Amino acid sequence: MSERAMRARVTQEVAEVIATRRVGAYQHLTLVAPGVAELARPGQFVALAVGDATSGNLLRRSFSIHKVSPSGTYGGTVDIVVSAVGVGTRWIVDRVPHDTIDVVGPLGKAFPLPTEPVACVLVGGGYGSAPLFWLAGELRARGCHVEMVLGAASEDRLFGVVEARRSCDGVTVTTDDGSAGQQGWVSDPLPEIIDRTGASVVYACGPMGMLESVTRVAQAHGAVAQVAVEESMACGVGVCMTCVMPVVGSDGRTRMVRSCVEGPVFRGDCVRWDAFEGGHARVPDDAVGAPKVGGH
Repeated sequence: MSERAMRARVTQEVAEVIATRRVGAYQHLTLVAPGVAELARPGQFVALAVGDATSGNLLRRSFSIHKVSPSGTYGGTVDIVVSAVGVGTRWIVDRVPHDTIDVVGPLGKAFPLPTEPVACVLVGGGYGSAPLFWLAGELRARGCHVEMVLGAASEDRLFGVVEARRSCDGVTVTTDDGSAGQQGWVSDPLPEIIDRTGASVVYACGPMGMLESVTRVAQAHGAVAQVAVEESMACGVGVCMTCVMPVVGSDGRTRMVRSCVEGPVFRGDCVRWDAFEGGHARVPDDAVGAPKVGGH
């Protein structure tokens, strides 16, 4: 789909908060946004304005869509999961029912779905697992065998373990400190799961280091990784260029692309993981348009 066509499927709504609840270390909000709910697909995200008319911050905050309900008592709803780490996200988690939030969405490219039933493994880190539950439902509706791996630093940072056990054919939990499930990273049990299920696709969402590890394991075991990246997005609509990252195109050349428009979902084997340092992407020397030694 062209960028123009994608933008035609985006709407802006003043959404009412109808529910908010604490889930471990995170806040789960349900917003009435029928336009977004009707258009959205698993893997896409929304961008929320922060603050009211007299206290609004310049930049929106972007969140993966956890799930949608196209119709209901209040109209179509959109669910998001928020971790309060700064002024903006703290403002969002402090909203109460009947408060309103300005929402733009759905944004970005969705997860590609298989055209026939195949085994799939879904891997989530922390609240990065939020969009995977909706995806799991779509995959199972297509007859796919779906297993999920959920990981986090500690038990309170996990999201959706109970929901995963209801919606998937198998669930594996890992924590860095061993407080829940097996101790280690989500990539540790992945080889056995791929080999046992014969999975041909691994979907993942979480920190960039996790996505790199998942991609390498998937490649080594004959599966394709589809990863939803967590690059910082200042505008969410492709204007500001703050979320650019190096990706190899179909012609084999590396280009700096906007993760909010060309992503956030990419084939893992197309991402230039070697260019990420300290959580930030540098421009590889061989990228199209990269500065050359000696200047122009």
